[in-house]
Amino acid sequence: MTATQPKPPLAIAAMDAPAKTKQSNYPEPFFSRMAGREKRPLGDLFGLRNFGVNLTRLAPGGESALLHRHSRQDEFIYIISGDPTLITDRGEVKLRPGMCAGFPAAGIAHKLVNNSGADVVYLEIGDRSAGDEGVYPDDDLVAAFAGDGNWVFQHKDGRPY
Repeated sequence: MTATQPKPPLAIAAMDAPAKTKQSNYPEPFFSRMAGREKRPLGDLFGLRNFGVNLTRLAPGGESALLHRHSRQDEFIYIISGDPTLITDRGEVKLRPGMCAGFPAAGIAHKLVNNSGADVVYLEIGDRSAGDEGVYPDDDLVAAFAGDGNWVFQHKDGRPY
């Protein structure tokens, strides 16, 4: 940290963290599917580099991501409020506050969908493994983690978006 950069806070109320200004890194036609999602990157606020923590809100009808799995990244979610549906390539599970789920690298494909009439709020935690790739079984999309916090997206046949 340089002298010109502000020091990270010691602690904050999570809902006071600024929300990301961009809904998603996905290219269209997938970007617009994330319109009901709002992420507050808590880990970045504190300067965390090895793993990310997001406080995420899904409006009614919103989804957390496309159905996906990571090649190297583990992910974990903890439901704070609301009743989302966890959709995986092994089936669906209705979640409620206090429930959690974990997704080891190269494991099951997963996403959350808010089919209820109220907001869902949850924590998502994932590492930032170099060389990670995202696989999207239901969509013509693959992703490679660029290591700078960005993802590079391609069609499954290798054409760029």
